[in-house]
Amino acid sequence: MAEPAPRRVPIEPGFFTIPEDPGAKPQLLGSRCRACGEHFFPRRLVCARCFAQGCDDVLLGPTGTLWTYTWVHVPFFGKKHAPGAGYGVGQVDLPEGPRIQAVLSGGEGDFRIGMPMQLELETVRETPEGDAVVIHRFRPVGTRA
Repeated sequence: MAEPAPRRVPIEPGFFTIPEDPGAKPQLLGSRCRACGEHFFPRRLVCARCFAQGCDDVLLGPTGTLWTYTWVHVPFFGKKHAPGAGYGVGQVDLPEGPRIQAVLSGGEGDFRIGMPMQLELETVRETPEGDAVVIHRFRPVGTRA
């Protein structure tokens, strides 16, 4: 019998969902202003557009469009022996309106401005209890996780 998958926990709570089914798509945890309808990520209590107090929690994504990106030529999260030694960081426009900055999944030549992106989770380390600590990142739509 196969061992159960480790429990996934966020590196920092309150930014994204972690579906129980590893095949299900995560979503970002954002806010929507009750007064003007503007969406935000991360969540906030006061609207940055109209300054109204009281924003509702909403789910954002899980898709977006790559607005811009760069390649960071240092190992990701201190992974000194990581193959390729580098990672992408981009700004992704969400369908609901916010433009967010996120780590990108893929190689240095895999990204094009304007391409569709898909939110996913990546395990960055394991806790002493055996839990998988995850972050959110975006990968090009149509590529394998």
